[in-house]
Amino acid sequence: MRAPAHHKQAYNKLMKQTLSPRREVLFELIEVARALRTYVDQRAREHGMTRAQWGVLARLERDEGMMQAEMADALEMQPISLVRLVDRLCEQGLIERRAHPTDRRANCLYLTEQGRARLAQMVPLRREISSNVLGSFSDNDVAELLSKLLSLKRNIRWAAARRNALGGRSEVRHAR
Repeated sequence: MRAPAHHKQAYNKLMKQTLSPRREVLFELIEVARALRTYVDQRAREHGMTRAQWGVLARLERDEGMMQAEMADALEMQPISLVRLVDRLCEQGLIERRAHPTDRRANCLYLTEQGRARLAQMVPLRREISSNVLGSFSDNDVAELLSKLLSLKRNIRWAAARRNALGGRSEVRHAR
């Protein structure tokens, strides 16, 4: 049996009054990130790529010659998952591995001419996605949002590093 609509409205009103904006921001960030990943995945697939493949190509465009381990860290992927992804991109002729100049165990990644051409083909899609997602924001709004997101990323990394330094223990002391 469903609750009457007025009960649901009263509950929602109560919840809106008691919710912490800081807590809600975190929930919304998680939801926005998930929605954006899904949307970009769908749009990339329409162009014969995955979001992950596009991400590798775009990252290499910014920082060509990076090692596979660095790429895995930058994309927050498990190294073995990245190896399979890089294998596919190499098979497609979009990127190439080259031996690291001083570390025989490491490979560096480079875009091929075909990879550069593929990225150039994706520019209109990147612009369309950006327009659809950020279209209601001014350039100043976007710059401010980027600044705040980068600050959040730094805070998260700092908190994770601090937690790791504590051996995974929480700093919060719980009352018994």
